[in-house]
Amino acid sequence: MEIRGRAVRIRGAGGPEVLSIDEAIVRAPGPGEVRVAVRAAGLNRADCLQRRGFYPAPAGFPADIPGLELAGEVESVGEGVSAWAPGDRVMAITGGGAMATHALLHERELVRVPEGMSIEDAAAIPEVFFTAYDALFPQAQLAMGEVALVHAVASGVGTAALQLAQAAGARVLGTSRSDAKLARCAELGLTDAIVSADGTFAKAVLERAPGGADVIVDTIGAKYLSENLRAIAPGGRVVTLGLLGGAKGELDLGRLLARRVTWRGSVLRARPLEEKATLAQAFARQVLPLFERGVLRPVVDEVMPMAEIGAAHARMESNEVFGKLVLRW
Repeated sequence: MEIRGRAVRIRGAGGPEVLSIDEAIVRAPGPGEVRVAVRAAGLNRADCLQRRGFYPAPAGFPADIPGLELAGEVESVGEGVSAWAPGDRVMAITGGGAMATHALLHERELVRVPEGMSIEDAAAIPEVFFTAYDALFPQAQLAMGEVALVHAVASGVGTAALQLAQAAGARVLGTSRSDAKLARCAELGLTDAIVSADGTFAKAVLERAPGGADVIVDTIGAKYLSENLRAIAPGGRVVTLGLLGGAKGELDLGRLLARRVTWRGSVLRARPLEEKATLAQAFARQVLPLFERGVLRPVVDEVMPMAEIGAAHARMESNEVFGKLVLRW
């Protein structure tokens, strides 16, 4: 049956002041669906873009309730669901609507929360670790002994990619505009830190890894196009995940051909259900055990009450966050 809950609402394009918390009606789960009582949700830059009117939710997801990842407990299950039962602790990515007290997901999209982990830490995992895992391995085919260059290494995706690449036996070079953030990344094992305050980094990459980077995980976009081509190894792979540095730029196709570079773009939010479910199941098999063994850990800058959602957006846009901001009901 339907229940009444609460949700963060975007009341129009604008600054953090357009956010409010209002009542939300949540329907009963249908066949194959699970209704999750959300306890915490991670904040992502995509949420800020959606609030500003630049990144609308895909079809089938609420246009005015942000949130791409969540953690909580199974509240009820629909017909045919056998993998989950009420009370199970779960986490997931979603195309939108995670910043609500309840969410509906397909049973195959859910991943169990690692044993002994807090629900707040779990909420910091899905979006960034799913994204980094997908970029590094299914797409870029990162192998043991290769060199991975991770841009914005102190961000949520960056700290996830750093840990995942190291766990796979790769050498990681990380860039950031902040010396202080790079120093904190040393605590995660980063030894090759590169300050890219002026937008250049290729020279430093080639000094540390003369052959270049085999894989580049790029959340910056246009601003780093030419430097990425200078820094990439022959036969290297670039996966662009974000456009913080712009969406359009000039690309030297001659160098791209000469270097035999594979360049891919990727976004999880708009992928079909089956692709998201397949990724979730692969993540559960291959990555989840690493959290339970302490090889990987979510990097949480701060946990804030959901009532402070406006302040959390402002903090995210200040670029002072290291890792993730998590909002808790």
